[in-house]
Amino acid sequence: MDMTPLVSVVVTCFNYGKYVGKAIDSVLKQTYRNVEIIVVNDGSTDNTDEVMCNYLKNPKIVYIQQENQGQAVAKNMGIKRSRGEFVAFLDADDRWCVEKLEKQMVCFDNERTGVVYCRARYIDENNDSFDYEMTGTYLQPRRGAVTKWLLFDNFVQFSSSIVRKSCFERFGGFNESLEMGIDWDLWLRISTAYEFDYVDDRLFYYRMGHSGQMSKNLEERQRCSDRIMVNFLGTYPGLLSAWTIRKAYAVTYCNRGEYYRPIDRKKSSWYFIDAIGQNPAEVAAYKGLVKNLLTACGRGVS
Repeated sequence: MDMTPLVSVVVTCFNYGKYVGKAIDSVLKQTYRNVEIIVVNDGSTDNTDEVMCNYLKNPKIVYIQQENQGQAVAKNMGIKRSRGEFVAFLDADDRWCVEKLEKQMVCFDNERTGVVYCRARYIDENNDSFDYEMTGTYLQPRRGAVTKWLLFDNFVQFSSSIVRKSCFERFGGFNESLEMGIDWDLWLRISTAYEFDYVDDRLFYYRMGHSGQMSKNLEERQRCSDRIMVNFLGTYPGLLSAWTIRKAYAVTYCNRGEYYRPIDRKKSSWYFIDAIGQNPAEVAAYKGLVKNLLTACGRGVS
C-alpha cells in the first residue's frame, strides 16, 4: 500500500455549529497529513455557516451546503465528493486525537481489510471527560470476519471508522430510507466480503448526553434495527447459522426487556418471553422475568 494514500474525511453537520470547528481542527492537526475534509451542512439553522467562514480558504476543505435531508443523504454526499482511496467519518460533535489516522492506516496493509476502527474517550456537552466503558460480550471489538458478531450489536463506533473506498463501490453507501442505525446496516453489508480490524487505543472523543444526540431515541432505533436485521438476513440467506440468528434475536429481545423494565413492565416481560421463544436456553430472559415478577409483587430486586 502507498505509505500516504489520500484519506477523505467526511464531516456532516446539522445545527452543531458550536462543535464543528473543534472537529475540523482535530483533523487538521493529524500527524497523518494527506487528508481532505468534506464538510456537509445538512440544512443547519444555527451559526454553522458563520463558523465555516473561518475554513473556506483552506485548500484541504470542501464545504457543501444542502437542504436538510437527513444523516444518510448527507454522508452519502460526502462519499460522492470524496477523492481519497479511503474515507473516514467524523460526526461534527466528536473530535479526534492527533495520532488517530496514523495509527489506524497501517492496518490497511492487509488488502482484505475494509474497515478499521478504534476505542473512544468520552466527553460531555461541556467538553469535560468522564469514565465510561462499553460493556457486554457483544460490544467488545472484533477483527477479521465479524459478521456473526455484528449481527448481535454494533461495536464499531462511527467517528472511529475508516473505510476502504472500494467497499462503497461494491456495496453502495448508507441506506437513505433508515432514520437510525445506518452505520450498523453498512458494516453488516461490508462484513460479508471484507475483514475488519481495530486499534486497541482510545483515539477519538465521543460526546455523550447533549441535546440533539440521535442515539437517545431508542424506540426509533429499535424499529430501524428490526428492519436492518430482516433486510440483511433476507439478502444473505444461509450466510449465518440458524442458531446464530436465533441467539442474536434472543439477545436483542433481552436488551429491550431490560430497557422497558422501569417504564413498561408488561412490555418488558413480553420481550423476555420472545427471547425464550428464540432461544429457550437464554438465561438472561428467565432472570428478567423473575425480576419483573418480584417487582410486581412489591419485592425490589437489584
